[in-house]
Amino acid sequence: MKTIAIIAAGGQGKRMGRPKQFLKIAGKPMLWWSLFAFQGCEAIDGIIVVVNKDDMLKVKRFKFSKLLAVVAGGKERQDSVYNGLQALPADTGIVAIHDGARPLVTIDVINQAVCAAKQGGAVVVGVPVRDTIKQMTNDKCQMSNEGKNIIGKTLDRSQLWAAQTPQVFKKEILLKAYKKGYNKSLATDDAVLVEKMGVPVKMVMGYYDNIKITTPEDLAVAKTLLKKRGV
Repeated sequence: MKTIAIIAAGGQGKRMGRPKQFLKIAGKPMLWWSLFAFQGCEAIDGIIVVVNKDDMLKVKRFKFSKLLAVVAGGKERQDSVYNGLQALPADTGIVAIHDGARPLVTIDVINQAVCAAKQGGAVVVGVPVRDTIKQMTNDKCQMSNEGKNIIGKTLDRSQLWAAQTPQVFKKEILLKAYKKGYNKSLATDDAVLVEKMGVPVKMVMGYYDNIKITTPEDLAVAKTLLKKRGV
């Protein structure tokens, strides 16, 4: 059974002010770096990329032997992933979903996540949060009658992790999750749909450099991190 990666890169880059998938980092398009990592990972047998319809030809020009298909994205992230799922080969056993806006993912992290998913069925890569997290409320403050941006409570940081990608699942689990949860709620990641079925999802330790590029500042950080790798 094959392990296939779906790289979701169909976003509009609203916070960046423009589509970001093909912005250059160290001389290569951002999306190229994600494909480069999955191409070099022995645990991955094939790659499906989901991008905006107008960008499909750009990806097809990338020279990666594991690139099986380039698929048009949808309105929301879950629409794009759903479109990618439809392109999976019949003999797929494991599916790794990765955000194309995380170009600094490493082969080691991909391998670790795939191995854990083969054993447990559902895995998310993530890191413990470093900051103190405040949960806000709109309840009025007794002292000032202010009803906006008031802290409701401070969450226990020891139990909080920031989810990253890849998120890796046995195919039958992920397909069932999308069948049951698709279009019923706007899921910000794939694990949410699996969690709602009551399936245990294991968190696998990632690393803090695996940042998601959403702003011009993030792009500058990514360039610096790649430079430190000697790229």
